[in-house]
Amino acid sequence: MNDLSLLIDLHLKGQRQGPGGDEQTRLAVKLSGLEQKSDLKIADIGCGTGASTLVLAELLEASITAVDLLPEFLGCLNNTIANTALESRITTLEASMDSLPFDEHSLDAIWSEGAIYNMGFTAGVKAWRPFLKPGGILAVSELTWLTASRPAELDQHWQQEYPEVDTAAGKIAVLEANGFSPVGYFPLPQRCWLENYYRPMQARFAEFLDRHSHTDAAKAIVEAERAEISLYERYSSYVSYGYYIAEKVGE
Repeated sequence: MNDLSLLIDLHLKGQRQGPGGDEQTRLAVKLSGLEQKSDLKIADIGCGTGASTLVLAELLEASITAVDLLPEFLGCLNNTIANTALESRITTLEASMDSLPFDEHSLDAIWSEGAIYNMGFTAGVKAWRPFLKPGGILAVSELTWLTASRPAELDQHWQQEYPEVDTAAGKIAVLEANGFSPVGYFPLPQRCWLENYYRPMQARFAEFLDRHSHTDAAKAIVEAERAEISLYERYSSYVSYGYYIAEKVGE
């Protein structure tokens, strides 16, 4: 089993595959102004097992396409919505976020919680903009520095893992430079990392290691996750995900 398969297995039973929370998705929806609109077409890109997709479907009068590269995650979402009222409102799509099949000007909103980093924030903003109708909404959560300076250990880790990490001012500047007008921003609180993501994942470590006979590859994944958790616990005042809600302008 390769590293990707191991990572899928570790995260498959998680409600979320990254930091976030239903309350924060609801706040982003409120800031977006979409609740006052109807017959919406929305894409949730990098949806994982669908935590944000489900909130969007409950709150909005919309047809939602839940996009992920990994069929295992989409299968979990399909199982969750099967034989429910949400089944008719959510369509799953296995696709890469850098090769999406949407028509230009076909979407009222694009959502992406904790996933745009896979292609890079700037690249994602540029690539997804054409799919939005004029005035369409882009709502993404993205790794963000909360302070202008931070401990060297933390800075070195995230610069290595994701060189596009920046302050909110830097991220907003990217949005503005690429045809978006920001309408809302907030950082995710600590509970979105610990209670909603890290603690449930930690609870799966022992079973995960047993399931894979404590192979070196499985142990390496767990140790990497433990190191990241420790780093966040020590330095949570300096880094989080920022939630950015912006409107497409210029067309």
